[in-house]
Amino acid sequence: MKSRLILAFAASAAILCFSAFASADQIKVDYDHHMNFANYHTYSWNAIHVTDQLNAGRIRRAVDNLLQQDGWKEVPSGGQVTIMATDNIHNEQEAETYYTGMGGGWGGGWGWGGWGSMGGLGDEATTTTTDIRTAHLVIDLFDTGSKTLLWRGVSRGELSGNSNANRKRLLEDVDHMFKNFPPKASK
Repeated sequence: MKSRLILAFAASAAILCFSAFASADQIKVDYDHHMNFANYHTYSWNAIHVTDQLNAGRIRRAVDNLLQQDGWKEVPSGGQVTIMATDNIHNEQEAETYYTGMGGGWGGGWGWGGWGSMGGLGDEATTTTTDIRTAHLVIDLFDTGSKTLLWRGVSRGELSGNSNANRKRLLEDVDHMFKNFPPKASK
């Protein structure tokens, strides 16, 4: 009985850890590693295409604040860098399988040296599919003269039913994207 409780606790802890990780937004940044960002000092906005127009202002203010902290200056047009932002909000399906029938012993069978049915774990399984409201945000910085992409930040995360929580996560995502901005050129 004691080993069953330990196994059940370990499985529950693993599920909780995975759930916490899965709900965190994924942030990815990439840039032209040969570009010297120290040569850029001005920027202009081209377009912000977002589903929720309130987020357009939030994104713009957040990016403006972060770039200006780095000494960049916004100009109405003709900046050395042109910024564009877009989002995509959609439903993604998530499948979860729950195993029941946690019988005794580890059993034999397949796998790593006989680790098999885990003593009934997996004897009965229920899979449910859930729609998860997900948002992707992409912020691009282009060299205005050459129109080449210099830098891209992408965030992907699950939306909450709470608009204040979504607003806070949006601002955190933008802040995280620009955490190491401007990037250093590789040699």
